[in-house]
Amino acid sequence: MEVLKKEIIFVGGKGGVGKSTSAAAIAWRSAEEGNRTLLVSTDPAHNLGDIFNEPIGGVIKQVDRNLSALEIDPDLETEKYINGVKENIKGTVQSTMMEEVHRQLDTAKSSPGADEAALFDRLISIILEERENFDKIVFDTAPTGHTIRLLSLPELMGVWIDGLLQRRRKTNENYSQLLNDGEPVDDPIYQVLRERQERFSQARKILLDDKISGFIFVLNPERLPIVETKKAVKLLDDYHLHVKTIIVNKVLPPEADGEFLTQRKDYEKRYLKMIEEAFVRQELIYVPLFPYDITDMEQLRRFSYHYKKG
Repeated sequence: MEVLKKEIIFVGGKGGVGKSTSAAAIAWRSAEEGNRTLLVSTDPAHNLGDIFNEPIGGVIKQVDRNLSALEIDPDLETEKYINGVKENIKGTVQSTMMEEVHRQLDTAKSSPGADEAALFDRLISIILEERENFDKIVFDTAPTGHTIRLLSLPELMGVWIDGLLQRRRKTNENYSQLLNDGEPVDDPIYQVLRERQERFSQARKILLDDKISGFIFVLNPERLPIVETKKAVKLLDDYHLHVKTIIVNKVLPPEADGEFLTQRKDYEKRYLKMIEEAFVRQELIYVPLFPYDITDMEQLRRFSYHYKKG
């Protein structure tokens, strides 16, 4: 697969299609080829620990030669995110108001989008900082809708923060003219926003660089995964993030026999044809349905062999 040459690989797809197994196999194959590889799960329903048959958790952990893994904990990241906001506003809010501000921030932990913002911050940190420690980073992302929001956030947040900066700059200019004899105002919040804008800009530049980043979707030869993946590919195209590889997972192997499986194969052929017609611009990698769950390194090796052939 051409996408395996990228430094950063995102693996997405509908829940239950084998996305985590595919991401783990890609990471394992990369590590076997001598690349220092980091496998990161952003999916709240983490499966990496089950695949490697050991707990992973929220700290980078080595699971095999050249291979490390990390499961991002949304609750922990939200807590760290809110604490970071508290630190940023120190000295910018009157001490008499700090207790109320902290109460509001603690309430915000459970608000819609808080965990997503925290996860986004952690993802950006990994993209910008862990590239120095690893040759390749593979992201096992949450089911499709969440993946779209996550990958589109650098552009959306960049526009939003740019608007905040403009308003903040105008407020500071007005304040300087009225109360500070035209001298510039030292505004720590403005500096924090500028730093965040720069990080978002760097992350977006990396995601848009197809020499660095690659995007893979996993689907099964069934109607709903095909429909959902078509929509996802189109949405990501709109953000200039182009999916060039599709893994068609759990395809019935030729040796599968019996009346039931024969009927199922005929049914499956229609969906395989639909996949070929829907994704003419993507490389298609076919992986068969295995008679067992992927739960150890040997099974992961067999699974990953199909990517090598691709």
